[in-house]
Amino acid sequence: MKNNFLHTIKYIITDIFGASLAWILFMYYRIFYLDKSIFTIKNEYILNMFIISLCWVILYSLLGHYNAIYRKSRLKEISQIFLATIIGVIIIFFGILLDDLIINYKQYYTSFIALFCFHFIITSIFRFSLTTRTALRIHNKVIGFNTLIIGSNKKAEVLYKDLENEQKSSGHIILGFLNVDDKENHLLEKHIPHLGNFEQANQIIKDKCIDDIIIAIESSEHHKIERILNELENINVYVKIIPDMYDILSGSVKMNSILGTPLIEIKHKLLPKWELVVKRILDYLFSFLAILVLSPFMIITAIVVKISSSGPIIYKQERIGQYGKKFNIYKFRSMYEDAEKEGPKLSSKTDSRITPWGRIMRRIRLDETPQFFNVLFGHMSFVGPRPERDFFANQLLKKAPHYKHIYRVKPGITSWGMVKFGYAENIDEMLERLKFDILYIENMSLLIDLKIMIHTVLIILQGRGK
Repeated sequence: MKNNFLHTIKYIITDIFGASLAWILFMYYRIFYLDKSIFTIKNEYILNMFIISLCWVILYSLLGHYNAIYRKSRLKEISQIFLATIIGVIIIFFGILLDDLIINYKQYYTSFIALFCFHFIITSIFRFSLTTRTALRIHNKVIGFNTLIIGSNKKAEVLYKDLENEQKSSGHIILGFLNVDDKENHLLEKHIPHLGNFEQANQIIKDKCIDDIIIAIESSEHHKIERILNELENINVYVKIIPDMYDILSGSVKMNSILGTPLIEIKHKLLPKWELVVKRILDYLFSFLAILVLSPFMIITAIVVKISSSGPIIYKQERIGQYGKKFNIYKFRSMYEDAEKEGPKLSSKTDSRITPWGRIMRRIRLDETPQFFNVLFGHMSFVGPRPERDFFANQLLKKAPHYKHIYRVKPGITSWGMVKFGYAENIDEMLERLKFDILYIENMSLLIDLKIMIHTVLIILQGRGK
């Protein structure tokens, strides 16, 4: 879908105008009806109106109102505006209005209700109008989403016909299909172009500017679902799957449109926008505080590393981060110099390459403290799967292709896998740890992060690290 940015700007301008109008009406209500004086617009009202309108836009952004701007449900949007208005009005009320001079407390209640009603009603009308216009353009095929079908036989053909015969278009502009089987002839070929095999999906998505992928494969091809999803990992497209009866009965199918074709959408967003923002703010805050508090210990550690064995104080190594991007991770050196002169090798409990001071550091995770700077630089998070080197990542990918799922998030100083296993001594242990890293990714929340951090602190205090 093109022009996402321009369409988002329309929503932002509409929200600013709606918030400004609501604030002016609220000021008129307060001055004319509560203070019983003549309402005149003053410069300070204009300035306050501008500042508060921008604050509303920031709140909407944090709550994710400007995400997937072409895919909004009108009824769901009304409920989102309702929640955002409650949050925003409470902030304005307690942050600005509570100290105002009033005659009685009834004015507080009426002011709160008035501001809520003005803002909610005006914003809802403007947003509903804009979203309705967009929905009508999608239903009438004026705009739509470039779509690729993965599958080529009976289910794919039925899906294609269902989409084409919808009473109101769901917006899918089907550009072609990718086959999964090794057959030469495909049922879907008589309807839309055959663009290649599913293993070529990555390049075809880029070449055709694909927005949506729909997986429509036969029951006999279900064993290839994992391979298909691995091919689509870290690609910014919407992925949907045709459900079977088990999916419907288990509640996996969530319908947004009564007349639309039922599909299961595979969610790429692991956390709501506001949680992602809070997580990042907490990463910066905790890292800065950790560096501040631990700086004396870090200085002592650096001195002991230097005098206990020859070599650099800080050990720098290239690791793979979010979206497969590489970065340098920092640690206090815990091994003798040239420890990997014979090639990459995982450490073990009896590893002779680890210095005596290095063993102490590892037990209380003191060697990891320079990674707080990695968090400040934006390479890592406090909690997330541990990053690996290419050498070991390639071995893991051969045994577990789903390993690339961990690239969806920033790597962390600590993780669920680290809490359960600590440092892995071989590929099999890394695979065991991977189960918990994948489980963490699929259940990410600030609460889970807090639990992992608490357990990590307990491990450090009890010296149970390895």
